[in-house]
Amino acid sequence: MKIAVPIQANKQIDNHFGHCASYNVYTVSEANEIVEVQNVKSAEGCGCKSDIAQVLASQGVTVMLAGGIGNGAINVLNNAGINVIRGCSGDAGEIVKQYIAGSVVDGGVSCPQHDSEHICSH
Repeated sequence: MKIAVPIQANKQIDNHFGHCASYNVYTVSEANEIVEVQNVKSAEGCGCKSDIAQVLASQGVTVMLAGGIGNGAINVLNNAGINVIRGCSGDAGEIVKQYIAGSVVDGGVSCPQHDSEHICSH
Protein backbone atom coordinates (compact mmCIF):
# COMPACT_ATOMS: atom_id res chain seq x y z
CA MET A 1 0.00 0.00 0.00
CA LYS A 2 1.16 3.54 -0.69
CA ILE A 3 -0.03 6.55 1.29
CA ALA A 4 0.52 10.17 0.26
CA VAL A 5 0.61 13.10 2.67
CA PRO A 6 0.84 16.79 1.68
CA ILE A 7 3.66 18.24 3.77
CA GLN A 8 5.28 21.49 4.74
CA ALA A 9 9.06 21.93 4.83
CA ASN A 10 9.11 20.83 8.50
CA LYS A 11 7.47 17.43 7.72
CA GLN A 12 4.18 18.55 9.28
CA ILE A 13 0.98 17.86 7.36
CA ASP A 14 0.11 20.92 5.30
CA ASN A 15 -3.46 21.93 6.08
CA HIS A 16 -3.81 23.50 2.60
CA PHE A 17 -3.72 20.52 0.22
CA GLY A 18 -3.71 22.63 -2.95
CA HIS A 19 -0.81 24.81 -1.84
CA CYS A 20 1.60 22.33 -0.24
CA ALA A 21 5.28 22.31 -1.19
CA SER A 22 5.44 18.54 -1.71
CA TYR A 23 4.00 15.16 -0.81
CA ASN A 24 5.62 12.34 1.11
CA VAL A 25 4.70 8.96 -0.32
CA TYR A 26 4.96 6.17 2.24
CA THR A 27 5.28 2.57 1.05
CA VAL A 28 3.76 0.20 3.60
CA SER A 29 4.68 -3.50 3.63
CA GLU A 30 2.27 -6.40 4.07
CA ALA A 31 3.50 -6.47 7.68
CA ASN A 32 2.16 -2.89 8.06
CA GLU A 33 5.59 -1.32 8.36
CA ILE A 34 6.80 1.79 6.54
CA VAL A 35 9.56 0.50 4.26
CA GLU A 36 10.18 3.58 2.09
CA VAL A 37 9.41 7.29 1.98
CA GLN A 38 9.71 9.26 -1.26
CA ASN A 39 9.21 12.98 -1.69
CA VAL A 40 7.18 14.17 -4.68
CA LYS A 41 7.28 17.87 -5.50
CA SER A 42 3.92 19.56 -5.81
CA ALA A 43 2.78 20.87 -9.17
CA GLU A 44 2.35 24.60 -9.65
CA GLY A 45 -1.08 26.02 -8.92
CA CYS A 46 -4.16 24.60 -7.26
CA GLY A 47 -3.92 20.91 -6.39
CA CYS A 48 -7.34 20.03 -7.81
CA LYS A 49 -6.45 21.59 -11.18
CA SER A 50 -2.96 20.11 -11.40
CA ASP A 51 -1.94 16.61 -12.49
CA ILE A 52 -0.91 15.56 -8.96
CA ALA A 53 -3.71 12.98 -8.62
CA GLN A 54 -2.56 11.19 -11.78
CA VAL A 55 1.10 11.46 -10.75
CA LEU A 56 0.42 9.94 -7.33
CA ALA A 57 -1.90 7.26 -8.74
CA SER A 58 0.74 6.26 -11.31
CA GLN A 59 3.12 5.68 -8.38
CA GLY A 60 0.61 3.33 -6.74
CA VAL A 61 -0.85 5.70 -4.13
CA THR A 62 -4.28 4.56 -2.92
CA VAL A 63 -4.70 6.71 0.21
CA MET A 64 -4.25 10.46 0.85
CA LEU A 65 -4.04 11.66 4.45
CA ALA A 66 -4.86 15.36 4.17
CA GLY A 67 -5.55 18.35 6.36
CA GLY A 68 -7.82 20.95 4.81
CA ILE A 69 -8.98 19.83 1.39
CA GLY A 70 -11.88 20.90 -0.79
CA ASN A 71 -14.49 18.77 -2.51
CA GLY A 72 -13.00 19.47 -5.96
CA ALA A 73 -9.66 17.98 -4.93
CA ILE A 74 -11.38 15.05 -3.22
CA ASN A 75 -13.32 14.29 -6.42
CA VAL A 76 -10.18 14.44 -8.56
CA LEU A 77 -8.28 12.16 -6.17
CA ASN A 78 -11.21 9.72 -5.85
CA ASN A 79 -11.51 9.56 -9.66
CA ALA A 80 -7.82 8.60 -9.77
CA GLY A 81 -8.46 5.74 -7.31
CA ILE A 82 -7.15 7.54 -4.22
CA ASN A 83 -9.22 7.43 -1.02
CA VAL A 84 -9.01 10.71 0.95
CA ILE A 85 -8.92 10.89 4.74
CA ARG A 86 -9.63 14.51 5.71
CA GLY A 87 -8.77 16.56 8.75
CA CYS A 88 -5.28 15.25 9.58
CA SER A 89 -2.61 17.39 11.23
CA GLY A 90 0.74 17.02 12.93
CA ASP A 91 3.83 15.01 12.06
CA ALA A 92 3.24 13.22 8.73
CA GLY A 93 5.13 10.06 9.67
CA GLU A 94 3.29 9.71 12.96
CA ILE A 95 -0.12 10.14 11.33
CA VAL A 96 0.78 7.45 8.77
CA LYS A 97 1.74 5.08 11.61
CA GLN A 98 -1.54 5.85 13.37
CA TYR A 99 -3.47 5.25 10.13
CA ILE A 100 -1.75 1.88 9.64
CA ALA A 101 -2.70 0.98 13.22
CA GLY A 102 -6.34 1.80 12.43
CA SER A 103 -6.64 4.79 14.74
CA VAL A 104 -7.16 7.50 12.10
CA VAL A 105 -10.57 8.06 10.55
CA ASP A 106 -11.92 10.64 8.14
CA GLY A 107 -12.64 13.96 9.86
CA GLY A 108 -15.84 14.25 7.80
CA VAL A 109 -15.41 17.93 6.94
CA SER A 110 -14.26 19.29 3.61
CA CYS A 111 -12.53 22.62 3.54
CA PRO A 112 -15.05 25.30 2.47
CA GLN A 113 -12.30 27.92 2.44
CA HIS A 114 -8.53 27.72 2.27
CA ASP A 115 -7.87 29.06 5.77
CA SER A 116 -9.81 26.39 7.67
CA GLU A 117 -7.96 24.06 10.04
CA HIS A 118 -9.17 20.62 10.98
CA ILE A 119 -7.86 18.04 13.40
CA CYS A 120 -7.63 14.38 12.48
CA SER A 121 -9.96 12.09 14.41
CA HIS A 122 -7.86 9.46 16.13
